[in-house]
Amino acid sequence: MDTVRVGLIGSGFVTSIHFEALRQVAGAQVIAVASPTPGHAERFATERRIPHHFTDYRAILDLKDVDLVVLGLPNDLHCEATCLAAEARKHVIVEKPMAPSLAECDRMIAACAQAGTLLGYAEELCFTPKYVRLKQLIDEGALGKIHLVKQSEKHDGPHSAWFYDTRRSGGGVTFDMGCHAIEFFRWLLGDPSSGAKAGITSVYAQMGTYVHGAKTDGDDEAILLLTFAGGAVGLAEESWTKPGGMDDRAEVFGSEGQAYADVLHGNALRAFSRRGYGYAVEKAGSTAGWSFPIYEEIWNYGFPQEMEHFVDCVRRGTAPREDGHDGRAVVQAIHALYASAAQGRRIELPFPSEAARPIDHWKPKGSQ
Repeated sequence: MDTVRVGLIGSGFVTSIHFEALRQVAGAQVIAVASPTPGHAERFATERRIPHHFTDYRAILDLKDVDLVVLGLPNDLHCEATCLAAEARKHVIVEKPMAPSLAECDRMIAACAQAGTLLGYAEELCFTPKYVRLKQLIDEGALGKIHLVKQSEKHDGPHSAWFYDTRRSGGGVTFDMGCHAIEFFRWLLGDPSSGAKAGITSVYAQMGTYVHGAKTDGDDEAILLLTFAGGAVGLAEESWTKPGGMDDRAEVFGSEGQAYADVLHGNALRAFSRRGYGYAVEKAGSTAGWSFPIYEEIWNYGFPQEMEHFVDCVRRGTAPREDGHDGRAVVQAIHALYASAAQGRRIELPFPSEAARPIDHWKPKGSQ
């Protein structure tokens, strides 16, 4: 097919990023958006000149012209939406994390396999230009044998209230942002010749709720330690407690060298304003005082590159580099990490889990 016609399910912050990313993909056309919140989909569609808008996303699945749907929904809705989309023979891109439980991940993978539809796992860090260059250095042997990889992502908390409700989100910052680091490590340390991701052999975690305890029983800060086949270690720092805007960095240490990557600060201005101004960077609560206004933020994070890859896979009928099996591997690791934090010990993988949510291992009696 020449053009992949896309339906957006959701109308919040991440869906606005999805739209802007797809707008930069020559082979994609967004033709519909859906949101259950009255007026949201209509406003989203009007502002962006999208032809169709609905309050029930199943109406998008009924549109014959839609080839691909992109899910920007709360985590607890990913499984149902994916399975219904597969039943309607629509390709699916699911925003991270894939789903709260391993059983849901399995249903999503099976539904798309049975329908013969693509299931793409939207992990943009595997498409982020600086991180892509970092992996090239590793694959070329420039840093020698890698023994330690660090990745940190920090801001002052999510945009939407459902993230804090662990009954819907499934967990706190470890699930929300630790999922980025885990797949980043798997990809970065993977085999460049086969494309196989690096296997996780064990995990250890410390986490707590330090700032947002009034509105969530989820963790808002975590340190995650993952050991990979071959001996490399991944260290992730995740936080919802850092004010002043998003921070995203990685470090790699090998026998022949080391490398550092800062996704945002190296692509920003440094500014001081007494009165403040419009937009600086994601999660910047205020622009008064010192700030770092970013440019080409979506491109720097790799969202257009990610969507271009998935759209190309739909057009060519090829398998995506990030798929449902990758999403499931991340969810399994996160279940193990919450169990580790609860038990205060290292957890070996594979880690079979029947828990409905990762946080159930940490706080078994449930959430608020």
